[in-house]
Amino acid sequence: MKTYKEILENIFSAYPMYHKVGTSAYKEGLENIEALLDIVGNPQRMLKCVHVAGTNGKGSVSSLLSSYFQELGYKTGLYTSPHLVDFRERIRIDGTMITEKEVIDFFAQYQEQFDKIEPSFFEIATALAFWHFAKEKVDYAVVEVGLGGRLDATNVITPLLSVITNISLEHTQLLGDTIAKIAFEKAGIIKDKTPIVIGEFHPDSFPVFEDVAVKHNAPLFLADANYKTFGNLDRLSIEDSDGNKLYTNILNPLDGAYQRMNIVTFVQAAKLLDLQLHAEKDVIGTAIENVVRNTGIMGRWQLVSERPHIICDVGHNVAGLTYTMQSANMMSTGRTVHIVFGMVNDKDIDNVAKLLPKHFRYYVCRAAVERALKPEILAEKLQRNGNACDIYPTVVDAIQSAKAHCEPNDLIIITGSCFVVGEALEFLQ
Repeated sequence: MKTYKEILENIFSAYPMYHKVGTSAYKEGLENIEALLDIVGNPQRMLKCVHVAGTNGKGSVSSLLSSYFQELGYKTGLYTSPHLVDFRERIRIDGTMITEKEVIDFFAQYQEQFDKIEPSFFEIATALAFWHFAKEKVDYAVVEVGLGGRLDATNVITPLLSVITNISLEHTQLLGDTIAKIAFEKAGIIKDKTPIVIGEFHPDSFPVFEDVAVKHNAPLFLADANYKTFGNLDRLSIEDSDGNKLYTNILNPLDGAYQRMNIVTFVQAAKLLDLQLHAEKDVIGTAIENVVRNTGIMGRWQLVSERPHIICDVGHNVAGLTYTMQSANMMSTGRTVHIVFGMVNDKDIDNVAKLLPKHFRYYVCRAAVERALKPEILAEKLQRNGNACDIYPTVVDAIQSAKAHCEPNDLIIITGSCFVVGEALEFLQ
């Protein structure tokens, strides 16, 4: 029988992986995943799920929802993507990753049948997650959409609740070149008579969601119209639209200015789940406070070193990096900010460059994946916008140079790509 390492090498090479190679790995339609799930006994039919889509924030919201179920005492599955260091991060129960043995057993039992279907990497991972959750008899599963929604491999579930965090322009070559077109794809997770939470209002996307919700007779809730946060992010408070303070001085471990909207989206979703589950206690505040401990979420404004101050953040598009740079600016007073920065080749690099502060120092690098943008191309975009930057062949080289140029009070932020952050975490931890 193959070892776990051999299994990983095989699935990474045998099945096309969108996050590494791009659009050539994208499998449009649900035929493959339905065939895979038939082979493993259709475990998705045994699961009670919450389905989470969106351009940014869906990983954080999924982790918060998992923490919520855990705080209520339920055995909870969590399926997210991509992983940062270990493939098994994608599939967790109560924060514990699937074991290497279970991955080995799954492929030993089914791979020969799978190969006849020629699935993508994400389709294989999705089948594994549903199989694992059903086998371990989880009470609830939180399932993050991989890409889009309507044709995503996860869109074979019938959830208790659907969530769409927000919409911005990303993956336009696959999902459409306007906010409205992308919203239509994300709206594909809206199911008949199933409540749908929209995290953030956008004039181009919200009418699309309203239209699809009406067609499905799905109650629609707009989170940022019903709840808001105030106070410091690390000790935040939450109130409803009538000004009633629901939670005060929550010790929030999810740093980064963008988490305010994710928390608002989570609160709306959790309030609806409270009603469905007839929850006997309010765990929303403790779910936020314990989200890292409960789920192991990484890479969201994650502090990995105190001296120098090193933060890893998976912001990787215009919308996400806007918030990342806002957070960096808030911490920049009296210190130099060093940005270890790399991106993949299908992002809106020109508009990303325009939002990067010129008073930061940039260490441009390339992650070890096929989709990674050459650092020379990225550096040229930054320099054209007036950003000072140096070029490094690897993420580790860039980190070492940033540390060498750092004063003890300086700030290093590693961002731009999940792959850059993943390699950084593996090196630094």
